[in-house]
Amino acid sequence: MERIVIAWDETIPAVSFAAAKLREALEKRGATVAGISLSALAETDASIRIALTVAQEGDAALAAEGYTIRMERGDGVALCRVTGADPAGAMYGGLDVADSINAGTSVVNLLNKSSKPHIAGRGIKFNLPLDARTPSYSDNGDSAQHNIPEMWSMDFWKEFLDDMALYRYNALSLWNLHPFPSMVRVPEYPDIALSDVKRTTVPIQASLMGTDMSTEKTLASLETVRVMSIEEKVDFWREVMQHAKNRNIEVFIITWNMFTYGTEGNSYGISCAQDNETTVDYFRASVRALLDSYPLLAGIGVTAGENMKHGEPLANEDWLWRTYGEGVMDIKRKDPSRKIRFIHRAHQSALSTIDRAFAAYPDTFDYSYKYSLAHMYSSAHPPFIYQTSGYKELEGSFLTELPEGRKTWLTVRDDDYYYFRWGDPTFARQYILNMPPAEQLAGFYMGPDGVVWGREFVSTEPDTPRQSIIRKRWYSFMLWGRLAYEPTLPDSCFERQLAFRFPEAPSHALLEAWSAASRILPLVTTFHWEENHLDFQWYPEACYSNPRIAKGFHTVEHFINDAPMPGSGLMSIPDYCAHLSGNRALDGITPERVAQDLREYAERALQLAGGIDPGDDKQLRLTLGDLRAMAYLGRYYAAKISGALQLCLFRQTDDPSCQAQAVAHLRSASEHWQDYVAQTVSQYVPQQLTRQGWNVVDIAALQARVDEDIAIAENA
Repeated sequence: MERIVIAWDETIPAVSFAAAKLREALEKRGATVAGISLSALAETDASIRIALTVAQEGDAALAAEGYTIRMERGDGVALCRVTGADPAGAMYGGLDVADSINAGTSVVNLLNKSSKPHIAGRGIKFNLPLDARTPSYSDNGDSAQHNIPEMWSMDFWKEFLDDMALYRYNALSLWNLHPFPSMVRVPEYPDIALSDVKRTTVPIQASLMGTDMSTEKTLASLETVRVMSIEEKVDFWREVMQHAKNRNIEVFIITWNMFTYGTEGNSYGISCAQDNETTVDYFRASVRALLDSYPLLAGIGVTAGENMKHGEPLANEDWLWRTYGEGVMDIKRKDPSRKIRFIHRAHQSALSTIDRAFAAYPDTFDYSYKYSLAHMYSSAHPPFIYQTSGYKELEGSFLTELPEGRKTWLTVRDDDYYYFRWGDPTFARQYILNMPPAEQLAGFYMGPDGVVWGREFVSTEPDTPRQSIIRKRWYSFMLWGRLAYEPTLPDSCFERQLAFRFPEAPSHALLEAWSAASRILPLVTTFHWEENHLDFQWYPEACYSNPRIAKGFHTVEHFINDAPMPGSGLMSIPDYCAHLSGNRALDGITPERVAQDLREYAERALQLAGGIDPGDDKQLRLTLGDLRAMAYLGRYYAAKISGALQLCLFRQTDDPSCQAQAVAHLRSASEHWQDYVAQTVSQYVPQQLTRQGWNVVDIAALQARVDEDIAIAENA
């Protein structure tokens, strides 16, 4: 049995975290492990040693958060020396060694390596349902109401933050419409602070702009899920932020504006009127109190919408400067050494207007851009940030109008997968490498608006406690975080991690099956696009959109009429039909090719997944179930696109064989949907989704709409 010592500075929490993961990995491999101080390293008689060190201050050889791994051998001793540019780098280097050990590499066989982050800011966008009285943008969905108690659970946050660090994330953005009443007591407005944590027992029917999230009806139907004073709440979030700091994660609070949830019935005169000077003073005091209460808060962010005026160009930005900007300046006047990063979303505001309003901001000032609109799982090279039409407020493209010296965060919205476990390293790597250059890019944060990435509440076989989303979708989170830090990591690295997680499964087959299944929805969404393809306009797991303001179920007619994503190189169905009739040149990937690719992805996933026996491993069994569900959905979309193509051809040519083929394809699509439903409902229950109207999205109930496509073709 190997005896190994790990030496590190126990006063550095981030490095201690890596040392603990190293010990865990080594002990699983049967080693006897001892921890010692760095000063005791020279005296130990162990022949195998690992030292986690931080470079001397001023050492310019390493980039921030970078590290080296060096093997030193001699006199019968093998020393693995991990040197980080800073505590974060030492932590990441130690975790790298732990990953290698988990993958089967012994310490003595480790290779020398140098690494540094490819993207500086690697973050999570987390809509934070603090309380029914201070809701996030996701609170009119089931997952938000279920997760309100979890937001006040230290066990949840420690698990979540630890996993973020494992996967190399360093930024957590917490989004709420108006968080102040649940997070601080504002000295000038003390009665606004909310005691206890509450959720509502009645459905929320909010607008897509965040209004009506808290109403007389919901406020009259509150239940207390945790008893806490405002002082205890402040202590709680201080502990969360301390744990985040210990894992090299900066915490940001980002708001939509302007909302005053939690102040209902106040005696101060606070309202949502933008010209209300009391409201201006209240917001400024709230920002000041927030920053005063949380010295570890790295920064704040704002949106000039969804509930602001859009008249005079500077009206919104003046208000934001007088409230958030001046609130920060109040703190800076008291403590000039404190650095507070500001993030301003480039949403419903022109960059030049923002830049003028915040010209006096003294610290780092960044923008934020909705990079793939609401669908990160579409094109690996979304074009919008480079197009003049990317935002209507811009005359040029976003990047050409980005003020000199400023950088942007990319808001990378995942409103594609609310159930299934995605995982394709090739797509993630391409997406990351296609992001704007470092001189314009502060980083990215990814996450949904349609659900909350807390704990899952839709499994038919729930764990106790419920599994966190970051644990359920560990492979996806690992791919995005690890590749954002080091995009040159080969697929073999992730194959080894799959072998570690699921030792009973053939890892190469699992990686290939997972990748094939995960390529289906990105191709479908890129092909079936429309202008401003937002979350409420397309939910690909259900072929659905918000029926109150969008299409509801997307029929074969929609697949004919909706064009692919601009710049994707995909041809629309009408354009391809025009080519077949001799009226248009062939200038892209055809719908036939798209349908064929979808079939091939689906068949590959089903073939490989079918050859894997999960045994008694519940997580592997459920993962394989997700892959089968995605494959059945791929079969459905392939048949639907083929049916749409033949229906379009029939309408152009009046050829009855085209109509017959359309009907046949759409009947096949119906059968594939039945397979999809059977697999999905075996693992998940339907849920009300924030952006999809006020009803539950039930894929089984959509079978009737699927079958209506057949009637459309038959009656054409």
